[in-house]
Amino acid sequence: MSMFCYQCQETARNQGCTVKGVCGKEAGTAALQDLLIYVTRGVAIVQRALRQKGKADDQVDHYIMDALFCTITNANFDDEALTDRIEKGFALKKDLLALAEKEGVQVPDMPEIALDIQKADYITHAASIGVLSESNEDIRSLKQLTVYGLKGMAAYAEHAANLGHEESSLYAFMEEALYQVSRTDIPVDELIALVLKTGEYGVQAMALLDKANTLAYGNPEITKVNIGVGKNPGILISGHDLKDMEELLEQTAGTGVDVYTHGEMLPANYYPAFKKYPHFIGNYGNAWWKQREEFEAFNGVILFTTNCIVPLAKDASYLDRMYTTGSSGYPGAKHIPAREEGGKKDFSELIEKAKTCQPPTEIEKGEIVGGFAHHQVLALADQVVEAVKTGAIKRFVVMAGCDGRHKSREYYTDYALALPKDNVILTAGCAKYRYNKLPLGDINGIPRVLDAGQCNDSYSLVVIALALQKAFGLDSVNDLPIFYNIAWYEQKAVIVLLALLSLGVKNIHLGPTLPAFLSPTVVNVLVEKFGIGPQPELDVA
Repeated sequence: MSMFCYQCQETARNQGCTVKGVCGKEAGTAALQDLLIYVTRGVAIVQRALRQKGKADDQVDHYIMDALFCTITNANFDDEALTDRIEKGFALKKDLLALAEKEGVQVPDMPEIALDIQKADYITHAASIGVLSESNEDIRSLKQLTVYGLKGMAAYAEHAANLGHEESSLYAFMEEALYQVSRTDIPVDELIALVLKTGEYGVQAMALLDKANTLAYGNPEITKVNIGVGKNPGILISGHDLKDMEELLEQTAGTGVDVYTHGEMLPANYYPAFKKYPHFIGNYGNAWWKQREEFEAFNGVILFTTNCIVPLAKDASYLDRMYTTGSSGYPGAKHIPAREEGGKKDFSELIEKAKTCQPPTEIEKGEIVGGFAHHQVLALADQVVEAVKTGAIKRFVVMAGCDGRHKSREYYTDYALALPKDNVILTAGCAKYRYNKLPLGDINGIPRVLDAGQCNDSYSLVVIALALQKAFGLDSVNDLPIFYNIAWYEQKAVIVLLALLSLGVKNIHLGPTLPAFLSPTVVNVLVEKFGIGPQPELDVA
């Protein structure tokens, strides 16, 4: 095989991509991502040893975070950008080892420390250190489950850091976990404990990002979001990073260029701070996987702030108006550099390009309602509790997570339609696009779809559940009338799942398929300990 990758839900035959990624990445790109993770493990091992002696370097923390983030599915397809990160990793490791020797810090004797290869050999060497280099299926499964959780955690930590909120304990855990998965003598029971510990720190990362977002932009509030278009040229911003959203809105003010959200950036519409911009028109389109047709129709500039890039079709017209920033990257698309410390990103090139474009083609009209993060829902707590006590609301169904391209995902639309009228859907992430435009109505004024926001806002759903547990005087969150039917696609969904498990949430149904990286033994552990199961049948009465 020319590659092996099974980190996303759409992996070939639900076993693994071996020729080219279903996501669109070439075998060479997959090899560079494998090598980047391996090099990052080496950097983390040395940084961990230095941290134990009070000698950790903040810039190294940021490197590890970025390296993990940029290997998330659909984040970075740019081989040059990945190669630059690998080279930087080798240089960092060399400097850190020199510092450790100078300070008398003992570094563990591990292969990741000794590895140092030439740029010309990157791709050919990658096969020896990829996923399948671990021969024990169960060990491999648990190690990859941890690494994929770390990737999701790093994404959330980076968004928080961009807003000036960091916690050294998160970085320390990333290093510790990368050290542990690099051990050749680590037993299964220790890895299971590590997986759950990853979930605990996932909760911490999501709480940190929630704090960062709300302090900067206010608490999300109930909002009717326009899904039509204006008459001016536009910039369509995709991804998750709200700091990029803020700076783009600031720099486009008064330019005659409108701003629209796409995909996971939809929840930006719910934040009070962004509503003051009259040129912030609303949301254009649907989930990430429909972008090829929707970006053609948009006519204007597209800015990717994070993952969710679909490789362009051969006849695509929008590459010259497509830009990336942060951990995202795509060959041929211009990349907006990171902001200097204390400064802002420069979006002037995008804005000038947008001025030359035609206004968006309207693909739909109307509004969708969202903004039901924990602060807003708790403000309605009395109304919600009363509806449950009177039987108006019989059950909450958590349908958070990711959307994807497979036809099997039509199941989630059918499931939402089949739910009894006394069920309320709690959602976060782009899975909502399967049902957030359906006429599902309300219960005593409470919409039957309560959208908390982005995938990281699954944290809000946890806060809501814990508040309901307290309101009803229950011993466990599992005693609530809540049913979990979660869709997953990539590694941010993995850290959300691990976070829920670490909080003791049980009986989660996961689909459309269980992850290919879970070995039969690991699946059995999750079933026995947490009641993890496949997506339920459509008979939901």
